[in-house]
Amino acid sequence: MNRKLVTLAALALAALSAAGCGNAAAPASNAAAAAKTATAPAEDPNTVVASINGEKVTLADLDKSMAGKIRALESEVRTQKHQLRQMGLEAMVAKKLVEAEAKKKGVTEEELIKAEVEGKVTPPTDAEIKAFYDQQSASGQPLPPFDQIKDRIAQYLTGDQQRKAMMAYFDQLKTAAQVEITLPEPATPKVEVAATGPSKGPDNAPVTIVAFSDFECPFCSRVNPTIDEVMKTYDGKVKLVFRDYPLPFHAHAPKAAEAGHCAEEQGKFWEMHDVLFANQKALEPADLKKHAGSIAGMDQAKFDACLDTGKYADAVKKNMEAGEEAGVQGTPAFFVNGTLLSGALPVEEFKKVIDQELAAAGTTAAK
Repeated sequence: MNRKLVTLAALALAALSAAGCGNAAAPASNAAAAAKTATAPAEDPNTVVASINGEKVTLADLDKSMAGKIRALESEVRTQKHQLRQMGLEAMVAKKLVEAEAKKKGVTEEELIKAEVEGKVTPPTDAEIKAFYDQQSASGQPLPPFDQIKDRIAQYLTGDQQRKAMMAYFDQLKTAAQVEITLPEPATPKVEVAATGPSKGPDNAPVTIVAFSDFECPFCSRVNPTIDEVMKTYDGKVKLVFRDYPLPFHAHAPKAAEAGHCAEEQGKFWEMHDVLFANQKALEPADLKKHAGSIAGMDQAKFDACLDTGKYADAVKKNMEAGEEAGVQGTPAFFVNGTLLSGALPVEEFKKVIDQELAAAGTTAAK
């Protein structure tokens, strides 16, 4: 099977990416790290890694101090390993299908691809090339003069058509061969996270979602309608708990988090929650007080005093530490009965985990 076919087969699998506000301290990893992790020998947690004035520091001590970052790195490695397997499997399936089809038709694999894919792709017209150029120019992207890149655009459009034709042909072969992909999803270890903080839903709900969020993070605001839909769909079966995780590059987020606690003191957290997310560009202390004043029943003087004294600064810090220990690397981050979902994910991702948890608890899913 030629390299073009393998490459296009690999490209058939689009990697999912979650949108979210990232923490600059998040660890980086790569495929090499995944390979090393898969073959690394067991480590002795009692190994002494340092000695300070006679006091020994073990590997277990070190790992405990970095538990969240290590957990996040291990999760990333598992994900990358699974994605590599998916791409490899896609290429293997494509190779076997094309080999079988070429043998059946008495041609080489290259001849088959040329006839079924390349031969069915027509070169783009001058009008199509110009339309693509104009579209890119209109998006504000600086481009060389049209005549200088006309041929490159034609090559790109032709390659894009070939890719689509290749994927369509693979789908056709897979359907005819009744291909079934049964590669299991990687197991996601659950993390124990304390469900402490303002909440919605019954305390005895079979599913608890602990959300680590940042009032200045646009993705946290974007996911709120999704969470509202989840709570409505699973009314009475899900408890939502809010915990602070103001990112270091969001200057107004820590004080906004304190404002949430000051409002909670008066039983007005969720009202403040909605107002803050609706006004993410106005989170100065004066703005926070103004927002509090817009909430019916709020004692303004009590709120202002709470905010000015930094009464809940330590509570915000403890929430952040809990998030870091749990492996939070950005916001929003949700622990659904301990299973981490990162980013402003679609509602289907939440439903998948929630339905699994409800089934495990012997409870029916959505009402």
